[in-house]
Amino acid sequence: MFDSLSDRLSQTFATLRGKGRLSDKDIEQTCTEIREALLEADVALSVVNGVVEKVRERSVGVQVTPGLNPSQQIITIIYEELVAVLGGAARRITLAKRPPTVIMLAGLQGAGKTTLAGKLAMWLKREGHTPLLVACDLQRPNAVEQLSQVAKQVGVPIFSPEPGNGVGDPIKVARDGVELARTKLHDVVIVDTAGRLGVDAELMNQASKIRDAISPDEILFVVDAMIGQDALTTAEAFRDGVGFTGVVLTKLDGDARGGAALSLSSVIGKPIMFASSGEKLSDFDLFYPERMAQRILGMGDVASLAEQAKRAIGGDEIEAMEAKFASGQDFTLTDFLKQMQGLKQMGSMSKILGMLPGAAAMKKQIADIDESEIVRVEAIIQSMTPLERENPKILNGSRRARIAQGSGRKVSEVNSLMERFTGAQKMMRQMAKGGMPQLPPGMKMPMGMGGAMGQGMGPGMGQGMGQGMGALGGGFGAGKQTPQKKKSKSGNPAKRALEEGR
Repeated sequence: MFDSLSDRLSQTFATLRGKGRLSDKDIEQTCTEIREALLEADVALSVVNGVVEKVRERSVGVQVTPGLNPSQQIITIIYEELVAVLGGAARRITLAKRPPTVIMLAGLQGAGKTTLAGKLAMWLKREGHTPLLVACDLQRPNAVEQLSQVAKQVGVPIFSPEPGNGVGDPIKVARDGVELARTKLHDVVIVDTAGRLGVDAELMNQASKIRDAISPDEILFVVDAMIGQDALTTAEAFRDGVGFTGVVLTKLDGDARGGAALSLSSVIGKPIMFASSGEKLSDFDLFYPERMAQRILGMGDVASLAEQAKRAIGGDEIEAMEAKFASGQDFTLTDFLKQMQGLKQMGSMSKILGMLPGAAAMKKQIADIDESEIVRVEAIIQSMTPLERENPKILNGSRRARIAQGSGRKVSEVNSLMERFTGAQKMMRQMAKGGMPQLPPGMKMPMGMGGAMGQGMGPGMGQGMGQGMGALGGGFGAGKQTPQKKKSKSGNPAKRALEEGR
């Protein structure tokens, strides 16, 4: 969603790099380019003016921090101002002193409230809570059924005494749902309310009555990040008509300009608490202003990537892997397979790589990544015996032919994987000794890949996954596989060239 903004800001920073000193003219030109970039991204005019003015004030006569050149200092200032616009710091749910904590969802129809109710329930469940979903959207056709299906997928109970489709009293359902949660000892209640295609008196009246009936601890305004400046207008209407304590952004994975959504916290004065960035129920997390600012400025989001890896792979598995690396044991194909299976649970490779520092400079390579490469690698490794996975040196020609036949791949693909794995294994040995590894030929990893992941997952697991990802498909940017040309066995050079299509 913020690719165009990131590209424009990257171009601005590129002109600053290499300059030992910034003149007033340089600063003014930079401020003009920042202003244009933010306006093109659909950021609210008042927010743009505020950011540009603060950047200008802080940049003129700035005292350069030791270790930073003037251009880096300007980037630091812009980063800090973006963080401030986005809310300053993450804001978690305020839990009630006496359970249950009641969370009411409000917003327009089509913003994704019902699905988000399930995502929030899944997130709370992962945090150790016992949520209960309450179906109070009795207007939209099949809204109750949709929430029931979402609750089933997440594995949480739902209170839905009314069929919906225009039948039932949502205020009574909300009140009874909270009472049921108190009786059944659920510590969090999520109330899904009805929306409308636009803000109207009926919508506000119903939402206000539900609010008064259940006295929610949190009212979350759910907004589609793709609707542009209407997000601000709608948020202001809900703030004045119903009131809310925080904002939840949905559809952050869209390709529309998302500047208006990022203006919400500054314009409305309420924090962005959560963000949904995909269709999966797991594509949901707390909104971290500093991480979003880093991604917009092309710094990546290693912290979120590390958290996703920990959830996908499991804390016990990570500890066991790190203990193994710390003891000096070799990186084996069994370890590699576990990491590939963890990567599959984290989502698409392109999405994972897009969270790494320097990913903006590799957009084309990332877009060309063959997502099915993990499946092919998995098939090859699973066709090996446990002994072969632990000791790849015993893989002679006949064993490789058997593995290729068992996995439905070619022997050349098995050989290629083993060459890349051997290179990754050597890098792991170098890092275990505290050295800086040299990339083997054919492996193309973004700068700081292994170290960046190591920051969040520990040196063993982070570096190991970094090298494992680098060994996939010949490295990032290897692209989709093309079928190899069949080699001619003819001894005649002219005939051989003709048969091979040269």
